[in-house]
Amino acid sequence: MTNIILKRYKKDGIISPEGKAAIGKISGFVGILANIILAVAKFIIGTLTASMSITADALNNLTDAASSVITLIGFKLSEQPADKEHPYGHARFEYLSALAVSVLIIFIGYELGKSSVIKILNPADTSLTLISVIVLLLSIITKLWLSFFNKKLGRAINSPALIATSTDSRNDVIATAAVLIAAVIEYFTKFRTDGFMGLAVAIFILYSGVTLARETVSPLLGENASPELKENIVDYISSCPKVLGYHDLMVHDYGMGRRFASLHVEMDRSEDPFVCHELIDDMERECKRSHGVELVIHYDPVITGDAVLDSLKAEVCGILTAIDSRITIHDFRAVLGDSHTNIIFDAVLPSDIKVTPAEITEEIENSLSKHCNKKYYAVITFDSADFN
Repeated sequence: MTNIILKRYKKDGIISPEGKAAIGKISGFVGILANIILAVAKFIIGTLTASMSITADALNNLTDAASSVITLIGFKLSEQPADKEHPYGHARFEYLSALAVSVLIIFIGYELGKSSVIKILNPADTSLTLISVIVLLLSIITKLWLSFFNKKLGRAINSPALIATSTDSRNDVIATAAVLIAAVIEYFTKFRTDGFMGLAVAIFILYSGVTLARETVSPLLGENASPELKENIVDYISSCPKVLGYHDLMVHDYGMGRRFASLHVEMDRSEDPFVCHELIDDMERECKRSHGVELVIHYDPVITGDAVLDSLKAEVCGILTAIDSRITIHDFRAVLGDSHTNIIFDAVLPSDIKVTPAEITEEIENSLSKHCNKKYYAVITFDSADFN
């Protein structure tokens, strides 16, 4: 089924933002239908057998159905086009819907926990019937299928909401299995484990809700782009003709299909600027087509083949390597003078470096001045490795 859905919305190996939204809505409809059927069946069985754990699992399925409704609404709202107040679109509604789902899950988990504690303090007999076993086994099979279904679709369209739904379905498989185990234990041993298993299910629901909330809030706060996406972009850029280097890649995520990025690309200053401009336009278009990223490239002309500049750069690189081998530089240039020389460049520092920028600058100036018998001043812009 997943292959059929993906094949329908994939064109030239790429799924458009509209196709991703359609896939998200299909997943929502499937989730609503499956979870409502499971919830109704478990409510009936839980009531007939006086099983708190089965009833708790039914409520869990009901929250899953509500989650699918909210996710469906989120995908629908995210399709709204950009407007004057929201020039980057409304795709982050997907994240907001996932956050609403997590709040609902946490609330239901809390209520189920209270009911289970009451059952532990005031235990009552439960019964195990063949129909209840069949319903629970069918629930496990259905939820396992839903987990794989949403996981494959979520990865295909890079959707945090669908991946979270997949994880929630996987958790339900574990929770329902625990319910079944509790019923079997009570049937054969008469040891009342139902309330404890119900509490375990409630704790599991709470854990899922908190985990989902954390994962949803992260992109809203502005998390870093995935390493895979950054690697795909820089691998393509570095393979393009006339590109000597790149730096300062920054990716901003405004929701599914709405990612914007900027990047500096170095090219030889002797190249025809019109040719370079055309090449950069081609790079931006290809990143949009292949990765769904609106990329803006800044053109950095660099000097190549200058013996004095190359020698100075090599000296600076040697000094920085001695300080921390992870430091890299770019945009290196120099203003040569009779009494002193200014060297100007950007240095990329790892986030956990122990040396301060002032100490690095002082070390470079002192080392160059001693070694070259001339006064050197370093004008350095320090960047974080997270953006390079």
